[in-house]
Amino acid sequence: MFKSMSSIALSELLGAPVYDSSGAHAGRVREVAIVPQEDSTRVSAVIVKTRKGDRLLGLSAIASINGGLRGSTAVNDWTTYSGSEGMLLLERDLLDQQIIDVHGRKVVRVNDALLHQEIAAGQFLLKVGAVDVGARGAVRRLLKGVVPVVALRALVAKIPEKLIPWDFVDLIETDPARRVRLKIAHERLAKLHPADIADIIEELAPAQREAVFQALDEEVAAQALEEIDPKLQVSIVSSLDSDRAADIVEEMDPDAAADLLGDLPEERSEEILEEMEPEEREDVEELLEFEENTAAGRMTTDYMALPETARASDAIHLLRNFEGGIESMSTIYLLAQGDKLTGAVPLSKLVLALPEDSLALLKTEPLISCHPGADEFEVAELFDKYNLLTLPVVDEAGALTGVITADDVISILRAKL
Repeated sequence: MFKSMSSIALSELLGAPVYDSSGAHAGRVREVAIVPQEDSTRVSAVIVKTRKGDRLLGLSAIASINGGLRGSTAVNDWTTYSGSEGMLLLERDLLDQQIIDVHGRKVVRVNDALLHQEIAAGQFLLKVGAVDVGARGAVRRLLKGVVPVVALRALVAKIPEKLIPWDFVDLIETDPARRVRLKIAHERLAKLHPADIADIIEELAPAQREAVFQALDEEVAAQALEEIDPKLQVSIVSSLDSDRAADIVEEMDPDAAADLLGDLPEERSEEILEEMEPEEREDVEELLEFEENTAAGRMTTDYMALPETARASDAIHLLRNFEGGIESMSTIYLLAQGDKLTGAVPLSKLVLALPEDSLALLKTEPLISCHPGADEFEVAELFDKYNLLTLPVVDEAGALTGVITADDVISILRAKL
């Protein structure tokens, strides 16, 4: 049987009197603890300041919270508090901290928290329901102990609530030692669009950025990193261990990875390259040889290409197994001997083709390309003039060396604003 009860603000609970099973005053609430590995929502225990030192009072030994916290056992039976390893302490680790509102896709500061009291199967439960990021929580804490409780509650009730459900919150752990012990994964954050993650990361302090990048999956971290301002990219990557940085850079598009490593000090860039897998390192090192503001410096080596004799069924198979960025999937290039570029087939034509259709019959005319040394302004003009999604880069022999995608052109134009 489940019965829902009332809610209490964390700031009201902190400092509240605690009574033992005999009704005697035993101390006051010093902290409220959660063990995230067990349950990221349910309060596990409260830390009580007593005359004989801090004691840990498990939630199972709490009878109620009504005019003070009432324990169901004698104070001598309460465990001596010996440290917070594995625990998230709500006042220390949550109040006044920056958190990620994954629903609103922004960074906010916590002024208070709302705890829900429940009784389930005869067991008293206390769960974190929401965080208060508005003026109500700030005023409640500011005037606590200054204004009588009844008057304070009446006052804050007039202030609009600004709550974020706990389910929409991702915690940022800035202490590496605690981060490892707490194992708080940024699962909800990882589900956001990389551009939204980038916006959030740009709002954080350096230590918090590092904490997020340490926790995110390499592929998600790479996608987010590509959306971040280049100067901030350098700062973030410089703060990471070489092996972790290499894992993330390997997942980036080769052109974006080359641009990033080219902005790093040479020694740091070499350290990361040494940690990368041979194939990814070779692709990036090849691009590092080109000037950044040229077509070759902007191109990626992740593109889709097939022999000019290929059929639509071959293209479908290629699409299903392509591991490059989605920006490179709009066009399939046709190559003759020596990788000579002979045609381009847009994805829109492939959708309407039969499996046995020859790709050579689906290619568009004219075939637009540029040479590796073309400057970025010429590249942008070609995209604009021909409404391109991708632009192939060919060498003097006509061989395809890479592809420039529309997002690269957008980056060029944004940099000029």
